Amino acid sequence: MSAEHTYVFNVSMTCGGCSGAINRVLGKLDGVKSYDVSLDTQTATVVTETLPYETVLKTIKKTGKKVNSGTADGASKDVELLEK
Repeated sequence: MSAEHTYVFNVSMTCGGCSGAINRVLGKLDGVKSYDVSLDTQTATVVTETLPYETVLKTIKKTGKKVNSGTADGASKDVELLEK
């Protein structure tokens, strides 16, 4: 049995279209157990048992939204790993 992981990302979102884009990509990502995207708090919370933090980060960044910060199971993580 795998351990469950919770990743929380602070994402710059200005409208419902922004949060909707993140909802769509997370909904299509295999391995996501649950997720919540909040325009009010500018956060995307993802619960998974199988996905690494970097995979979820990369998926959110594909929407073109700026990821300001991220945590994995409460510990701060780098959000610039995938930037070239």
